[in-house]
Amino acid sequence: MDKFKPRKKYTTTRRSIEANNLTFQLSQEEGEYLVRLARKAAEEHLKNGKIIPIPKDASPKLRERCGVFVTINSVKSGEKELRGCIGYPYPTTLLAQAAIESAINSATQDPRFYPLTLKELDNVVFEVSVLTPPEQVTTEDPRKHPSKIKVGKDGLIIEGGGYKGLLLPQVPVEWEWNEEEFLCQCCIKAGLPPDSWLLKDTKIYKFQAIIFEEETPKGKIKRKALGRQ
Repeated sequence: MDKFKPRKKYTTTRRSIEANNLTFQLSQEEGEYLVRLARKAAEEHLKNGKIIPIPKDASPKLRERCGVFVTINSVKSGEKELRGCIGYPYPTTLLAQAAIESAINSATQDPRFYPLTLKELDNVVFEVSVLTPPEQVTTEDPRKHPSKIKVGKDGLIIEGGGYKGLLLPQVPVEWEWNEEEFLCQCCIKAGLPPDSWLLKDTKIYKFQAIIFEEETPKGKIKRKALGRQ
């Protein structure tokens, strides 16, 4: 569901969102702003190939460095179907800028889909996930990894053998996976055998997300509650 591209190393003494604790919060207005910004960025790029700048009225919070993913879903007969999802898992970029870039990349660069067309914009919904910095999951016994993550709260990144895969927190909820299935599916996403999370050389990271989504194309925007906590 989620492809990300590496960016140059980012170092700072300040974190926009504290791992394991969403001390950074977004208001309903800021969440709505981000989703509308993502849609506008994709629309303008599809129209003229341009990348819009960060709007001058973007709040200070939206100028913090945060990881972010933009998911685009097509809506058919009331059912959602993935149309594109790309983002940045690490806080390397100002949130508003990351949302702009991720929206454009989700619309045009996801290798699983052909580029979105302007005509399709009336039939898709945009979803923005703002991420906490990933935190490595460590246990003495890899079999205990499922006890260290929580479906309905955590997203996962798995690295091994030069491969990397990421799944957002909403994915296992939508597919009704338990923690072990979540780990297996993230391994598959990385291009690894599903039981690779049991290998000591495999690195596992978890993160959380603040998620806002359109209920209907260009419609009302709500904060997404994952349900299972």
